Amino acid sequence: MGLAERRKALGYSQEKLAELLGVDRTTVGRWESGRTKPQPPQRRGLAIALEVTLAELDALLTQPRASQETTGHQSSDHRGAGDPDEMIRREFLRILTVSGALTALPLEEAEALADGVRRGAPADFARMNSHLWQVYQLARSKGSVHPVVRDQLSTLNEALADTRGNSRPLLNAAADLFQLAGEVAFDANRYSDAAASYSLAASVSKDALAFDPWACALVRHAYVDVYEHRYEQAAQILGAAARLARRGDRSLATRHWVAAVQAEAYAGMGDLASCERALDEAERVLELGTESTNGGWLRFDGTRLAEERGARYVQLGRLDLAEETLKQALAQTALASGQSYRRRGAVLADLAAVGAKRRDPEQVVAYGREAVRLAQASSSGYVARRLQALCDEFSALSRDRRVAELGAEIAALSTP
Repeated sequence: MGLAERRKALGYSQEKLAELLGVDRTTVGRWESGRTKPQPPQRRGLAIALEVTLAELDALLTQPRASQETTGHQSSDHRGAGDPDEMIRREFLRILTVSGALTALPLEEAEALADGVRRGAPADFARMNSHLWQVYQLARSKGSVHPVVRDQLSTLNEALADTRGNSRPLLNAAADLFQLAGEVAFDANRYSDAAASYSLAASVSKDALAFDPWACALVRHAYVDVYEHRYEQAAQILGAAARLARRGDRSLATRHWVAAVQAEAYAGMGDLASCERALDEAERVLELGTESTNGGWLRFDGTRLAEERGARYVQLGRLDLAEETLKQALAQTALASGQSYRRRGAVLADLAAVGAKRRDPEQVVAYGREAVRLAQASSSGYVARRLQALCDEFSALSRDRRVAELGAEIAALSTP
């Protein structure tokens, strides 16, 4: 079986496959004819779309056509079938395809077939998603939620495939779940997977005309650029998120969360004035009622404002403002439950960074070692990543034995 045959077996046209991969239809045609081969960044997406492993894709691309016609590909049930990452990616693509088809159905035709959905299945999905978000927030190891999210995606895929009526409730549930899957991937430092999840969440939210989850998906996507220090690109995405949030529910905290992340992008660009304006806008979330969040894709309630502001001052080099604010945040995380491992570890890393910038090895070691302990206890790639960024500040203190030992402990942390 060749590349074209595999595509047809899955029901894709060249146009649809090109759309999924973000390339032109003629590019797919050139791959199938053997005139060109996909570039490394395109290979993984093509393998996911065709539901094969990378090794199987290589076989499809390199075998002579006659051999392709007679040999067939090795079943993914035998190679990589136990890989939860590969399985969850496939569910993403299936749901995106199905949801796109659902939204194209004539409403009159669809409503007649919607009895099952109207009897409560979407509400069941919403309740399960809410439960999964709570489990994620309370889990010390965020990756432990991954298999459950995968199973929920599979179940949701089946429901979407069977639905021909008002699909918006299920699309909303899919957008919610994609954002959670992205959070799990982001915490494990799988940036590409996280970005793909957030993109899918935005696409499905757009189909459902759900402006608040759409904006939140873009905010999470911008985080990927922020943590890879692409601040200008992040600011562009966040600008789009802000416009969507203005079209959403004014009783929700969406626009204030957008502002909080914009502050981080502005700090990365060295713009103190814009950063503080964004932080002030973020703090207006405190004026909203208790129904401003949903505990799922929207959780910004202002409880983390002190640590956010402190981290921004560290970015901007305002160490006096940073230390005072971060110590307030540290006291708050000591009282928090569930998610305090990740939050407290991040604040400790920022306080250690203040010490490094001041060339104070005592402060670096005191806060840094506690952050390492929390990173080890929680298996959090997020905290480990913050600590590894801290090591970039150690150059002026490299001769201090305690700092060198801390650097070795940080280097030994696992970042999946």
